[in-house]
Amino acid sequence: MSDRERHRLLPMDSAWLALESPRNPLTITVLMRVECLTEPAFRDFLERYWLAWDRFRRRPVEHTVGWCWEESEQFSLDDHLTCIDQPFTPAQLQNWVSARLNQPLSPNLPRWHFWILPHAEGGAAVLLRVHHCYADGMSLLGMFDRICTRKPDQLPQDFGYQDHPLKGQWSQWMTASLDVLQRGLSGPRQQGGAFPEKNDEVDEFEPRVPGPAELWTMNGLRFINEVTGMITEPEDSPSALKRSLLGRRHCRWSSPVKLARFHRVAKVRGCSINDVLLSCVAAAMRGSMELSGSRLNQATVHAAVPVDIRRHLPVTLRPAGNSPGNFFGTVFVPMPVDAGFPLERLYRIKHETRRLKRSWQPALAWGLSGLASILPGPLRQPIADLFFRKATAVVSNVPGTREPRYLAGCRVNEQMFWVPQAGEVGLGVSIVSYNGQVQFGVVADEAVLPDPDRFLTLCLDELALLTDTPA
Repeated sequence: MSDRERHRLLPMDSAWLALESPRNPLTITVLMRVECLTEPAFRDFLERYWLAWDRFRRRPVEHTVGWCWEESEQFSLDDHLTCIDQPFTPAQLQNWVSARLNQPLSPNLPRWHFWILPHAEGGAAVLLRVHHCYADGMSLLGMFDRICTRKPDQLPQDFGYQDHPLKGQWSQWMTASLDVLQRGLSGPRQQGGAFPEKNDEVDEFEPRVPGPAELWTMNGLRFINEVTGMITEPEDSPSALKRSLLGRRHCRWSSPVKLARFHRVAKVRGCSINDVLLSCVAAAMRGSMELSGSRLNQATVHAAVPVDIRRHLPVTLRPAGNSPGNFFGTVFVPMPVDAGFPLERLYRIKHETRRLKRSWQPALAWGLSGLASILPGPLRQPIADLFFRKATAVVSNVPGTREPRYLAGCRVNEQMFWVPQAGEVGLGVSIVSYNGQVQFGVVADEAVLPDPDRFLTLCLDELALLTDTPA
């Protein structure tokens, strides 16, 4: 097969192969606790449903034209499924999952692997590690939503996807991506939308419809302003969370917390649930930086927060409902670690998230990540620095289903995942809601966070303070 005929990865998928490093592999980790699930039932489930996405039979291989999908020769599920037939206490399970985070995936096989621990205390544990180039968190959530049913006796109805190399697809994506990068996700205002059509009866004080030249100028100036803002954003202050990485990571996750608690705080304080969650993370970061006095009061810290942009993309870039891939931008949220009171942290988070929702930052980050995948290493580094030197942590909030789901007819009691970090970012915080409950998860390099349990405790302590603080 010639290079021109190869099935190339789209730019936003191959970006995660181009930006990773040996110390920080860009791999998503998912953990589910499933009642009474056995290894034979789970194997049959994967054969029928997981492998219906043919991407998981392929591996990414680098060629002269870039990264391409190649069929794995003599594909066998045995290479991607391991059964650990021994009991695990909750503490043993947490240590075991941490060890898997430091276990590399083979580049000679499709880059994903499942483990099943049928005898873990509290229900069978299912662990998945998959490289980010296959899918982002929302894509994976959508896939599991399709293959995990609402009732134990149901069968999945709508699942699977076949990737086909389309003629001109890659160049079309790059052209459209550059357009998104230039215009932002919102695009220019169209006549008949926010502005009225011009006619003789319009009052002189009504807004005038800007012409094409004015729109081009306005969008160009805003583009320059947004890019300049990203570049000139101050780098994060040195702290214990910004140490040089050792390349050894460990993870922990909290007990479930009722989602209703976050609802009550958000309603009383006049903010969103996401604001409350980020405020809890900000308090835990403040308590883990090992700074005090003026150094803490003047500290600058950002969290890189993924933002799903599927609904805002141009029609030519929107993915099909079942297709995996990466369709998110990133915003860099200033974390109020210098704030000494819970309500101050909460309202500053609210202010920053409202500001960033109106910005083009997610579109710029999405376009720049795709651009990085086609640049040679020396030119790629400035883009990587823009993303990873201006953040101390990656914080991802994934909303799961409100009702329980069933995998192979077995009830899923918990869902948890851990986000990858790139560059020199050594801390990742995951927030997952499922079946009316919320769990915090943390993954960190041992150099930046020796005690992840304490970090989770600080998150939950902040929630208690927000709940108990008088309005």
